Amino acid sequence: MPGHDEEYEEFARARTPVLLRSAWLLCGDAHLAEDLVQETLAKVYVRWHAAFRSPIENPVAYAQTTLTRTFLSSRRRRSSTERPTGTLPERPVDDGTDRAATRLALLAALDGLAPKDRTVLVLRYLEDLSVEETADRMGCSPGAVRSRSLRALDRIRPLLGSSFSADTERHPS
Repeated sequence: MPGHDEEYEEFARARTPVLLRSAWLLCGDAHLAEDLVQETLAKVYVRWHAAFRSPIENPVAYAQTTLTRTFLSSRRRRSSTERPTGTLPERPVDDGTDRAATRLALLAALDGLAPKDRTVLVLRYLEDLSVEETADRMGCSPGAVRSRSLRALDRIRPLLGSSFSADTERHPS
């Protein structure tokens, strides 16, 4: 299916930067984010070629959902004692603005959350998805997303400090 491969390659090239950004926000490590995107694109590729039987209605949403669920699945498999320590975290690429310190603080705070809490905050507030879209991507109910959002915000506020608290209180879930 030569035309199918070209369509997939075009899709993968176009979506990789967005998927990589989401993956980096979810896992907080550039190398793990690249691995997560690679695994996601491999899963999408398999489904893409099976699409002649059952086409993917929304490939963008399918890829994002696959990324989210692959991240959550990898966190469940990972042992709680398998957390690397003793090294400085990677710094995000500085884009020349003064937001680098804010990004680092946010990333450190997100790293202190459970995987599902981190995922709900990334999808709701950083990816700007609705409660329903977040629920669909996480495979849970909208009510679960709302309650997890509130609990996750309560957990992250002390980690971020007072400068962030005012911002999150103005934008409740």
